[in-house]
Amino acid sequence: MRIGYFLASEEFDPVESVRQARLAEDHAMSSVWISDHFHPWTGEQGQSPFVWTTIGAILQATSLHVTTAVTCPTVRIHPAIVAQAAATAGVLGEGRFTLGVGSGEALNEHIVGGAWPGADVRLEMLEEAVEVIRKLFTGAVVDHRGAHYVVDHARLYTLPENPVPIFMSGFGAKSAALAGRIADGFVNTKPDAGLISEFRSNGGAGKPMAAGMKVCWAPTADEGAETAHRVWANQALPGELAQVLPTPEHFEQAVTLVPREMIANTVPCGPDPAPYLESIKTYADAGFDELYIQQIGPRQDDFFTFFTKELEPQLGA
Repeated sequence: MRIGYFLASEEFDPVESVRQARLAEDHAMSSVWISDHFHPWTGEQGQSPFVWTTIGAILQATSLHVTTAVTCPTVRIHPAIVAQAAATAGVLGEGRFTLGVGSGEALNEHIVGGAWPGADVRLEMLEEAVEVIRKLFTGAVVDHRGAHYVVDHARLYTLPENPVPIFMSGFGAKSAALAGRIADGFVNTKPDAGLISEFRSNGGAGKPMAAGMKVCWAPTADEGAETAHRVWANQALPGELAQVLPTPEHFEQAVTLVPREMIANTVPCGPDPAPYLESIKTYADAGFDELYIQQIGPRQDDFFTFFTKELEPQLGA
């Protein structure tokens, strides 16, 4: 299983994200994920730059492979524009770019107005959006009249040598099955055997699977847990809350219900490599080909030192 780094657009400005990408490359990582948000989850995270500008900078500043984790190509940005952005990134990276897509969150998509669709409609929209993107990736003139999108005589003139791969996230059985049918790979954040089975049994067998996990290196486990809880308590919110809450202010209200112990028990924290290695092993055992690790909070350089000295030597075992 290949280990890469997960760049958090919600926490860091584009200059710092490029610096972290260079750190990842300097520490022998060959690939990064980067999140695509209009808003951070909470004001505590504090950033949210336009990801496509950052991607271009990373592809020019490093030799890393970059994947969006993930882009919603359905509401905030029309799929034809996402296709153009992804194709341009593919050219800049000379094949070192993958478009990760998902059905999105109201947090980022409601900003252009209108009601936020239900889950089934969001998946319908995503399936049609991927169809539009793949048509445009051929370089042909595209006219499309679908249930959700219209494309009027559009053609991409700037294209990479090979079409950009499309990976899809799936956090429920329906989305995992759809990913198996329409995507080139699977994206998730949990080593969930049921979702992996849905993906594989619906056309995903043999396709790559990539996962992301959060950690918080700190000099003590208590400091790590405190930072992780302060910055990323939103990851413990249950059910569909992450998809339907519309504003950072709503998330800030919701995370007051998340106890610190819940984060401390689910996010590897502190200086001991054992919980990190145990968590990494669960993803390897589940069958993921790639794992992207996100260090929560400001101790980025310290994490990479820890990774090189403490984690990487033991990963082979």
